[in-house]
Amino acid sequence: MIRVLIADDQAMVRQGFGALLAAQPDLVVVGDAANGADAVTAARRLDPDVVLMDVRMPVLDGLAATRRLVGDRPEGSERPRVLILTTFDLDDYVYEALRAGASGFLLKDAPAADLVHAVRVVAGGEGLLAPSVTRRLIAEFAARPSRDRPRPTTLSALTPRETEVLRLIARGLSNGEIAASLVVAEQTVKTHVGRILAKLGLRDRAQAVVLAYETGLVAAGE
Repeated sequence: MIRVLIADDQAMVRQGFGALLAAQPDLVVVGDAANGADAVTAARRLDPDVVLMDVRMPVLDGLAATRRLVGDRPEGSERPRVLILTTFDLDDYVYEALRAGASGFLLKDAPAADLVHAVRVVAGGEGLLAPSVTRRLIAEFAARPSRDRPRPTTLSALTPRETEVLRLIARGLSNGEIAASLVVAEQTVKTHVGRILAKLGLRDRAQAVVLAYETGLVAAGE
């Protein structure tokens, strides 16, 4: 079972999301919180796999709460993973959420099925970005002067095939889509992704997307 904690300052949102997720056979809602500070406390006590985190909350906002949760994780632990939920898809929120350590970013007006899918994807160790958010992220990095981007020296550890897979990850392709594009088995792609994350010291695909654009490996329009 995937254990989920819901953090949102609106009671109706918490109840609605809670009912939706609790209806799934593989998900269980272990608790909720009305602000970021309570979310951090509840997560430490309840040990959820995924925290659905609103951005704008009183006492402590979702970005600061995410930083605390990710920073508090014991070395080697991957729990909890944070899925940011918000009505805002502004560039600053996307970038800062990923920088804070979030594994995914989804808009609150997304279909219910997308939310359920997002929880499962993030719990499974993969990053997730809504399509509209990915486009904005691309635009954010494309607008930056190249001199502001870190040098891609860290990418030298990757093989040519791993670099190719990273480019496809950054374009938002799933493992299955990457496998079809490269005409290889999906398990082969999973192996490449695991090696990429390990070599670059990344937690998940969301961080890989950010790195690919920061280093200029992928540019807008590709």
